[in-house]
Parts: sequence; C-alpha cells; structure tokens
Amino acid sequence: MMELAGKHLVLGLSGGIACYKSAELVRLLTQAGASVQVVMTEAATQFITPTTMQALSGRAVYTDQWDAREGNNMAHINLSREADAILIAPCSADFIARLAQGRSDELLSLLCLARPTERVPLLLAPAMNREMWAHPATQRNLAQVAQDGATVLGVGCGAQACGEVGDGRMLEAAELLQALIAFFTPKHLAGQRVLITAGPTFEAIDPVRGITNLSSGKMGFAIARAAQEAGAEVTLVAGPVHLPTPPGVRRINVQSAQNMLAAVEEQARAATVFIATAAVADWRPAQAAAQKIKKDGSGSTPTLAFVENPDILAAVAQSPRARAGQLYCVGFAAESENLLQHASAKRQRKGVPLLVGNIGPATFGQDDNALLLIDAQGHRELPRASKRVLAQQLVVEIARRLTRTQTP
Repeated sequence: MMELAGKHLVLGLSGGIACYKSAELVRLLTQAGASVQVVMTEAATQFITPTTMQALSGRAVYTDQWDAREGNNMAHINLSREADAILIAPCSADFIARLAQGRSDELLSLLCLARPTERVPLLLAPAMNREMWAHPATQRNLAQVAQDGATVLGVGCGAQACGEVGDGRMLEAAELLQALIAFFTPKHLAGQRVLITAGPTFEAIDPVRGITNLSSGKMGFAIARAAQEAGAEVTLVAGPVHLPTPPGVRRINVQSAQNMLAAVEEQARAATVFIATAAVADWRPAQAAAQKIKKDGSGSTPTLAFVENPDILAAVAQSPRARAGQLYCVGFAAESENLLQHASAKRQRKGVPLLVGNIGPATFGQDDNALLLIDAQGHRELPRASKRVLAQQLVVEIARRLTRTQTP
C-alpha cells in the first residue's frame, strides 16, 4: 500500500548505533510512496555512511550547512520548506538538548529551527542508553521540545548496544512507519471512545478441548488500528488469537463468550462507538468436564448438552446508553449464503443502525475481504480489498454516520 504517496519527508539522523535502523526505515518509507531526503549530523556519519543512505533514498545526502550544491547557500531553508514533515530518527540525547536550547550550529538542528512550524511538523524518535533516557535533564528537555510543538514518539524497551536492558531503544522501522501513517491520517474519530470485539471465542468441553471457529481476528484488529489512527481512544476485546496489538490500542484478552460479555459490558459504560466484529460461538456446553473426556474403545460417543450463549451485540444495542443515542453500535454478520437477506434480518433483529456483512468462509484467516454495509437507507458494497483498506473505509463510513446523527 502506498499510504505515504505524495509525501516528502526529511529524515534526520543524529549520532547513535540506532542509525542502522534508519536504513530500513528509508526503505519502508519509499515503499510506502514517500520521497525521503536524508540529512545527517557529523556524529551520525560515524555509525552509517552517507553513501548507504543515498543509495536507499535515491537522493544525495546533506551533512553540511555550507553545502555548495545549494545555489543560495541556504540548505536549511530549502530543505525545510520542501518537507511535509521532518523526522529525526535516531534522535540522541544531545540532539534533544540542542532542540530544547534552540541551538543551530550544524545543518540538522538549523533546519529544524528554520522550519515553518505551522505547516512542517517535527517528529522525534529518541534513541539512547536507559540511564540517559531516564535522566531528569533528558526528560526536562523532552518536555520542552514537546511544549515547543514537536511530536515525541515513544521508545522501545529491551537489550541495548551497551549490554544493558531497559527503556531507550529507538522504535523499530516498521513501528516508525506506522507512527508516520497514523500522524498523517485525518482524525475523523477524534474525541470518540471506540470499543471493538475481535476474533473467535473458545467454549470449553473439557480442560483440553473446546468449541471455536475459524475467525482470525484480522478484520477487528485492522479496524482497531484504523480507528486509533483516526484519533479515537480504542479498547480492543480480543478472543484467543495470536496477533500483535496495534500501537496505541488498549487490549483485553478473553476466552469464552461469557468472558467477552463481561468485558464488553464493563467497557461499554464509557464508549461512544461499539463495533462487534468478533465471531462469538452461538452455543456452549452446558457443563464443561473437570477432566479430559477419554474414549474407552467401545465406539460409544459422549453426550453433550448445549446452552445458548449470550447475544453480546443485542445486549449492548438494547442498553440504555445505546437507546439514548450515546453509544453507536455496529454489528458484523458472517454468513455462508444469501448475505443481504440474512444480514438485513440480523440488523433488524439486533436493533443496530449499521450492520456489516461478509461471507465467512471466504474471509476467515485471509488478508482480504469484501464488505456489505446495511443501514436504514439501504445497502452498499465495499469491494474486495485488503482488510487494512476496508478498515480505513469503514472508519470513514462510521465517522460520516456519527456526524449525521450528532448534528442538531
């Protein structure tokens, strides 16, 4: 996906071993459609060569404020005016101090100071030893640069080049790419508190067996990421899946439908949007065996009694907050046939303003999907695309409906 197509970024490198990650970052940024102009401090050139960064970016690297290639001898002006954003990665403790003090004795700090602050944002990806990160001077300087308008991205925690372990590692290249995409995403859901369910549920038969389904949770996780990027505060209630939590999303892990209902009812008290993508098991064993049920060789099979699981979507949609218009509910229907007919009936039965239908066997575990949106005005299809793209489109659709329902 060319999610940064048309964006021109200045990538600044200050001194630090994390410069090796910046090489991968340039590759990812260009693959995402961005053009990247690399600017390096003298210290950065001790860790990675300008030649490497030039080869990856396809542009000559700048290291000197007196660079003779600029006809007006004003690289700091020209480079900053051309950028849609400036990202410093790695951003060392020394460079953070330079920014906090307004120093401008080399090209990178000079162009940061000279940038038009109202239209060229500055993002910082800190990288340093854990003690340097925790030092009061560093934290004081970070607070100052944030107050001055810079966006300070987080740091990672783990093994460091010095042999110590802790906070201060630069975020990985893929994480920084996601952060940039999120930064540029229009904040259609700013101020909204979005609650999402995702994945299957697991209903125990005995300690080692259970009833579940083929839902991978990928659609729900993609929606959680898209909602967070669109400015929402997102809580994700996830069944048993093995997917990484999207950055900035709060995750609650559950197993059974009853676990999920309890978590959802608790979180729905503060939510403004509820999106039920989870494939909740319709039934569960009436009584789970305390020990593994064993076959005895006779050919006989155990008799299992089932009870119906709670209808989580209907319970939330019929809650006082939803009925009062304080909680906008979106349901999902995974069908195997007659999608429009079954999904429309489900929307009416559940009492939700928007229901999203798909053909379950064609999407479970896949990276792409096709969605059918059904509301009181009719239905429209979101053609087959990656779940990432569909999640972004769905977030826009939900935001549009929220604006319509909240307009006096």
